[in-house]
Amino acid sequence: MSTAHERIAVLGAGTMGTGIAALAVGHGVSVTLVEPDTRQRERALERVRTHLRFAQLSGRIPGDETAPVQVTADLQEAVGCSAVVEAVTEDAGLKARVWKQVSGIVAPGTLLVSNTSAVPIDEQAASVERSEDMVGIHFMNPPYMITTTEVVRGPRTSETALVAARELLSVLDRTAIVVGDAPGFVINRILQWMINEAARITEEGIATPENVDALFQGCLGHTTGPLATADLIGLDNVVDSLRVLRERIGDERYEPCAALLAKVEAGHLGRKTGRGFFEYGGKP
Repeated sequence: MSTAHERIAVLGAGTMGTGIAALAVGHGVSVTLVEPDTRQRERALERVRTHLRFAQLSGRIPGDETAPVQVTADLQEAVGCSAVVEAVTEDAGLKARVWKQVSGIVAPGTLLVSNTSAVPIDEQAASVERSEDMVGIHFMNPPYMITTTEVVRGPRTSETALVAARELLSVLDRTAIVVGDAPGFVINRILQWMINEAARITEEGIATPENVDALFQGCLGHTTGPLATADLIGLDNVVDSLRVLRERIGDERYEPCAALLAKVEAGHLGRKTGRGFFEYGGKP
């Protein structure tokens, strides 16, 4: 497995995919961004540029020189990349189909990275041709602002793949904390339950969203409260992750509460739609 990361493929041009692409090109790594949806693909370059501008203005990505980014619908364009980073919807079936396709066309030894929030790495590895090449890298949102990543080593992940993942993160100036494989890993096993419970508290009329978050910020020192964090993640993504955890762990505390489901049903998904638990004055 090569440890030279000059070009990577990112699968999915949503919030995380374009954020990861911006992080990479801002650190000199060329990106092939693969997105089958026409509307998402048409917006992808501008979204990457918006992330880059913000990251550069805030000093999170050095300088104004960036590597090129190519947007395509053709998964075949991933061939020749040193790593493939999957950032598609948190749908285990969809991920399995994507991995089956891409692992069949890239060269042996290509690093296969899932940015999943909750689906276990070994479960995904069952869909790839060479399971030893797969590792999880859970980039936080936005990936160019949060420098620590949760690196998930599955039972079949090779030492070579883990070294390549660390090397990629070093190029991207991210810190890697390696954890074991399980539904939700560390961050989301705790965070998604906390978001669900915070939403349930608002549903029961115990506190407003503003007061829930103010307590977490003022009493616990959190930079962002759980409900503003949920809005940043996307409430549809939160619900998807909760359902993955509910199914795989079997704990009813992960069953998405009515307040979350109502917002998703109404299309109030958080920052990306301009409204979630809070209002944001329009889409980003």
